[in-house]
Amino acid sequence: MAEQALSVSDSPQSPPGARADDTRRQGAALAAARVFAPLDVPETRDGALRKVGVELEFGGLGEADVAKAVQGRFGGKIVLDGLVWCVETDEGVFEIYLDTALGKDASVGSLTAKARDLGRSVVPLELVAPPLAPDKLGLLQAVATDLRRLGAEGTEAGLLRGYGMHLNIAARSMQARDIIPVLRAYTFLEDWLRGAETIDLSRRMLPFVDPYPRGFVTHMAQDPPATMEGLATLYLRHNPTRNRGLDLLPILATWNEAMLRRMLGNEKIGARPAFHYRLPDCRIDEQDWTIALEWNRWRLLEKVAAAPDVLDALAAGWVRYFEQWTTVRGDWRAWSGALLAEHGFREGRE
Repeated sequence: MAEQALSVSDSPQSPPGARADDTRRQGAALAAARVFAPLDVPETRDGALRKVGVELEFGGLGEADVAKAVQGRFGGKIVLDGLVWCVETDEGVFEIYLDTALGKDASVGSLTAKARDLGRSVVPLELVAPPLAPDKLGLLQAVATDLRRLGAEGTEAGLLRGYGMHLNIAARSMQARDIIPVLRAYTFLEDWLRGAETIDLSRRMLPFVDPYPRGFVTHMAQDPPATMEGLATLYLRHNPTRNRGLDLLPILATWNEAMLRRMLGNEKIGARPAFHYRLPDCRIDEQDWTIALEWNRWRLLEKVAAAPDVLDALAAGWVRYFEQWTTVRGDWRAWSGALLAEHGFREGRE
């Protein structure tokens, strides 16, 4: 591949008819954003279906309304367990609760429960879906649409409402060959994703999705680990926190929880063999926003991870970028996006 300058070029003037072409492309992009395309590798190495758990944070509604919306699409039985509303369905148990450190298990009427209720104006309600087969995600999108129509409020409803959406995508295995390439793809494309997803200011101000440190990205470019032990050591040295756009701690806890606890103590970490992708906003109140949009961005990451030549080009480009002190992160975002386009990766249509 020819050497590419790490800078943003001026956009040429649009030729006649370009506006109509742009409109058609926007229409195609909107259509693609509503399709839950399958993963290229849909099964684990053990032959199990790779499922995905989804967490939606939003405001404006009560738990009972959300539970009824879930039941309306997935069926099942609504059960109140303390302050947690559950919908027991054939797909698993959906949970609905206020997402706050003020214990969700507090008894109704207690001071803790009352304090939780006082925070409803800024504390998100969380809908946690069980691991779903990808072909069931369309049904979850129908729930999200129903919630929007009921008045659910998304990320941009207020300055302090840093509502997010988390995807927990089952990894193929706990082997380095299935974890490291995906992590490298995200590491190199994180700035591009942040630009593509236009992360809301409120979430940028809060620490929940801080970017990977430059030193970590450079290490992943120049000398990536080859084993899970090497990965865990490197990752925990640079990222001793859950607050990353791609949180690898659940995977590392599954691989070796004792090692994780030695380094992080009692940090709240749920071990599960899944990539915890927590970068996207939850714009549930916007008509054109869909869960599929974020799902398809994850699919693009996995496609890049499966293309060693693209990963190598991104790694080499980062090293050149990092050595040029006059560049800024916007330069890298533009360059990495241009590289994706050169290799035929188109968001939602790759």
